[in-house]
Amino acid sequence: MPGLLLGDVFPDYEVETTNGKIKLHEFLGDSWGILFSHPRDYTPVCTTELGRAARLSSEFSKRDVKMIGLSIDSLEDHHGWIKDILAYNCEESASCSLPFPIIADSKRELAVALGMLDPDEKDKDGLPLTARCVFIIGPDKKLKLSLLYPATTGRNFDEILRVVDSLQLTAGKRLATPADWRPGDCVMVPPSMSEEEAASLFPAGVYSKDLPSGKKYLRYTPQQKAVRDSIDIQHSLMD
Repeated sequence: MPGLLLGDVFPDYEVETTNGKIKLHEFLGDSWGILFSHPRDYTPVCTTELGRAARLSSEFSKRDVKMIGLSIDSLEDHHGWIKDILAYNCEESASCSLPFPIIADSKRELAVALGMLDPDEKDKDGLPLTARCVFIIGPDKKLKLSLLYPATTGRNFDEILRVVDSLQLTAGKRLATPADWRPGDCVMVPPSMSEEEAASLFPAGVYSKDLPSGKKYLRYTPQQKAVRDSIDIQHSLMD
């Protein structure tokens, strides 16, 4: 099966976009990146998705995340469709320019190589369209997360923002985030860490949930203090 696995280096494709030719690694630089695909231009769900992504672009920028879209349509179609996206988007936003490029993958080369095609959604010639994929790429150019939605289900870009917050918070730190975590909530201490090490690493306190098994694997610590302590200890080890 074509596609990427978590931890794989994202290929450095040179692509045609609405902002001209782009080499993906050069475009991303030292930033995080999100590549998200959509099945077809001039379609209702896709229009709402790209409009929402545009409205949230400043939030992604705050997190040093660069976005880039993709579909199998042509550059001409992309440019025409962007006008519709902006007409939809500008009713609710002061921004009237699309803040990210869209890749034209008219030969389906990237869609095939990255495992993006949806076998249940086909064009008039019977060829599969791209699914709603989300690839989050770290500054090291490695794939950190992938999501795959069918054509009938629009994505939740607030959830994608939440995922970015979790990935960035836990990158290089021995922390995890629980279900429905939001920035500022307590974070989790992994079971592989001994109680002694956890107490040393997180002096603000580690709190265990009492469970029928008696096992203390549900352990929490305050987010902000945990991150500061983890960073301070890492710096002291490098000094």
